[in-house]
Parts: sequence; structure tokens; C-alpha cells
Amino acid sequence: MHSAAKALMSKEELKEVIGRYPRQGLTYLPTPLERMDNLSRRLKNINIFIKREDQTGLAMGGNKARKLDFIVADALSQKAGSIITWGGMQSNWCRQAAAAARRGGLKPVLLLFRRAHLPTEYDGNLLLDSILGADIRVVDLPPGASFMELGMVQRLVDEVAQQELAAGRRPYIAPVGGTFAEGSMGAPLGAISYAAALIEMLDQAESGGFNIDRIVLATGSGSTQAGLIVAARLICPALKIVGISVCEDLDTMTQFVYRVAKEMIEHLGVQLQIKPEDVIVHEEFLRNGYGVLDPDSAAALKLLGETEGILLDPVYTCKAMAGLLELAKAEYFSPGSNVVFLHTGGTPALFPYRKQIGELIGGTIGLEK
Repeated sequence: MHSAAKALMSKEELKEVIGRYPRQGLTYLPTPLERMDNLSRRLKNINIFIKREDQTGLAMGGNKARKLDFIVADALSQKAGSIITWGGMQSNWCRQAAAAARRGGLKPVLLLFRRAHLPTEYDGNLLLDSILGADIRVVDLPPGASFMELGMVQRLVDEVAQQELAAGRRPYIAPVGGTFAEGSMGAPLGAISYAAALIEMLDQAESGGFNIDRIVLATGSGSTQAGLIVAARLICPALKIVGISVCEDLDTMTQFVYRVAKEMIEHLGVQLQIKPEDVIVHEEFLRNGYGVLDPDSAAALKLLGETEGILLDPVYTCKAMAGLLELAKAEYFSPGSNVVFLHTGGTPALFPYRKQIGELIGGTIGLEK
């Protein structure tokens, strides 16, 4: 429950600060904030709400649309002709970046990294990337390698950027997930967009007559969680943001979120002290690693479908929901708490994962015998 912790600024003051950053108008806002009645009854002692960031409207929705609303506006202000970004073969970020670029009249160029043992078929997000007309470059990722930061892929990005310049287009280099202030992005716009999202959620909760005690989300590149943490510390410090890591160990994920939060505080020009221990991350639900579907995550996927008629995705939100359910079972949340699950989208990835999902939830899916 909320304590008497003192806010450092009002929602209106934070809105004014965020308003300094232009947006392109790419998203359908506000996204719904709904109580999951059936799931709440099943869990008995807490109230579960869902923030439907899967309904942002851009290319089948997802949390990246909020980030790209700021990023495309920034790209256009820099007179860019193309956007270069990168991610995995089934990257939700790349799918929405391609759509956002097209909405802004820009050419999308995607570097897609192929990992061993993860789906690579022409389906899901990869199919949508192609429909959106993205210039797709596929690169094999060595085992154990990462592409989270620009420095890890700098040579490849520079090569593509030179090709774009030679073709007469000024490239805008957008860091994966709109996370770190690097490439062409001078501020952590992804995180800033989620400060605005928190204000939206608090307004909705106020209209609904309830307080939000915890927000639980899948955390990957770190900017969504960082933006929520900074905004909460500023305007609603009793509200805790609980990240379920889907790709990195505890120390790495904590440092990602902390670094972005520090960058955000600096760029917003607000007086706020934040420490790594202010970042709440659970690594135990990562299980067998990024993109690898496990039985608990598949069970969470099926449970939400059967109780609420809501579809999660196999990489991010099903792991986050599995984490929320396990934390609730362990009485991590105080009785009577209002817990918001942030649905970050990603449902197009269900289709290339059909075999794994079928095996884990029982029986094959489809008509094949």
C-alpha cells in the first residue's frame, strides 16, 4: 500500500518537462488499463490489472510504439532519410521501427541477428518486416555474443550508414529498443516515453478510484523499466516497478536499467538521486535464456488466454506473467495490493513458436496428425 513518501514534483510538472520533446503522433493513447477479474479471483488476495501496451496501434501494437513516437520526430528534426536499427530475427522493436519509419516517410534498414536454436522462419515479425518493405540484412550472431549496445555492432552499422549516405539518404541510427543515448539519439527517448506512460496510468487509476502499488513488466533493453522508475520516484515514490528479466542476468540487467535511468535524469534536468539498489529485477524467471520458452511461461500464456481471453507473447510477456504468478504465490505482494501487469506486446512472435507452444501446453496445434 502507498506510504507517505513525498513526491518531488507533480504530474503536471513532469508533463511539462516531457513536453519539451517532440512527438510524431504514431500511437493510439491512452491504452486501456483494465482489471483482470477472473485472474484476480484465482489469486484471491491481490488485484491484478493489465495495461494494454499491446494496443498502441502501430503495426499490431507494442510498447516500442511509444518510444518510436519520440524517435521518429527526432529523426525528422535531423533531416534523416532513413532509420537504421537492429535486433533479433523476431524483434518486436524492429517490426515497429519499420512501421514507424514508413509513417514518417523514412526508409527502414534492419540488421537482424540470427541466434542458434531460435526461430528464423519467414513468419511472425520477420514476415511483417518484409510486408513493411524494410531493407533487411541478416547476420549470424556468435554464441554468447550480444548486440544490446551500439559498440557491439558498430562496424556493421557504420557500413550500412555509409551505404545510405552514398545513396543520398541521411541515416538516423536508432539504438536497439530506443534505450541508450547513442547513435543519432542524443537523449534516452525510450525511457522518457515511459515517464509519460506512467502519468497516463496514474490518471487512469485515479479515474478508476484506486491506487497502483506495483507495476510488473518484462525488462529487456531496460528503457521501459528505467522510464517508469524515474517517473515513479519523481511523482509517486511509494510505487515500485518490478522488472522480470527476459534476456540478461541480474547484474547486467540492473546496470542496463540504472545506466538509462541516470541518462534520463541528466537529460530531464531534474533533481533526483538514484542508486543501483533502487532497480528491482528478478532474474530467476529467465530460465533457459532469451527466447527459449519454458513450461512455466507456456503455462502462464495458456492461463491468461483461458481466464481473460488475452494473448501474451512467447519471449517477453509470458515470462513476465510467469514471474508475477510465482511472486504472488510466494506472497511477495501485500494482501489487497493493486498490481499492474504491463503487457508490452509481441504477439506476432506466437506464430513461429507454434511448435514449442504446442509441445508445452499439451498436444500439437493444428490439423496435422
